[in-house]
Amino acid sequence: MPLAEAQALSPQEKRKRPLVVMQSVSKVFSSGTIALSDMSLTVESGEFVSLLGPSGCGKSTALRIIAGLGDVTSGTIDWPSSRINSRGLPEGDIGFVFQEPTLMPWKNVFDNVHLPLRLKRVSKAAAHAEIMQALTTVGLQDFAKAYPRELSGGMKMRVSIARALVTKPKLLLMDEPFAALDEITRQRLNDDVLRLWKTTGITVIFVTHSVYESAYLSNRIVVMKARPGRVHADVPLTTSLERDEHYRTSEEYRRACEAVSHSLIGAINAAGEH
Repeated sequence: MPLAEAQALSPQEKRKRPLVVMQSVSKVFSSGTIALSDMSLTVESGEFVSLLGPSGCGKSTALRIIAGLGDVTSGTIDWPSSRINSRGLPEGDIGFVFQEPTLMPWKNVFDNVHLPLRLKRVSKAAAHAEIMQALTTVGLQDFAKAYPRELSGGMKMRVSIARALVTKPKLLLMDEPFAALDEITRQRLNDDVLRLWKTTGITVIFVTHSVYESAYLSNRIVVMKARPGRVHADVPLTTSLERDEHYRTSEEYRRACEAVSHSLIGAINAAGEH
């Protein structure tokens, strides 16, 4: 391929290598609850993958296991294209955005975003450029001195995303980050995350209950079923349209939502048979 053509490829077009591979992963809690059973999933570098399913199907558990925040009962998590550190995680951080912003109310926005770097013993002075870059990425560069109490719900979530990005992770894990927000704010943040994904080429695994959100954001949706949690269907989504407010009213988006909804209903029905 000529150099000019290679440089014209988007970050997503350059993905062809597995970033993380879950192989036959099961998770049984001490209570005896089987959260995951024989779950296998491969996510390639640069993908935007949504985990979609009913409550109790193990979406958040799978995310936490990938992040190294929980152990597996059986099975393996492999990182084929990464160097592995002593914790069994890839070199190059994993960013995690939780359901709540989890900001420190006594710290301003700048200091909240600094936290992951402070844990690495990087001073605020040394980290200033990285922190401001992360805030600029989410459109909050003018709010560095503001405190969480002065921010809207959507702005607090943007701070949480900036905090996850400040270490320049290879993988961004998002656990229903917009579920508690109003629909208008949620749509705006969906657009922000899409822009971030397209411009940086970061790999995203996004947990959601929403068919509409998953169909708008993802180039692939993994539908899970419950009792116990495992993969029901793997739904690829491609579109020639720009994903924006016009896409949300397009026939193509309607068909995508219909296909994903059909798969989700199948997962719910399959779980009810057990």
